[in-house]
Amino acid sequence: MRTGSAAGASHPGGLSARETQIMTLIAAGHSNGEIAASLVLAEKTVKNHVNRIYAKLGVGSRSAAISRWRAPADGAAGAARD
Repeated sequence: MRTGSAAGASHPGGLSARETQIMTLIAAGHSNGEIAASLVLAEKTVKNHVNRIYAKLGVGSRSAAISRWRAPADGAAGAARD
């Protein structure tokens, strides 16, 4: 799992280390409750992080956030096909 501050720099929106950690768990299919338990956080804290992630990525849903999160890797492959 990516947790360093440099990990967030490689993703869109300039996510913090904690946001990167949470986004990694979201992309793996975990619910807010599961993320909260895993990181020993209140579920409300996770919800606050998720809302900030959505704002930074410019999305309004989990599926859109995952798509945007994965876009850099997919974009590189797509560019090679053009």
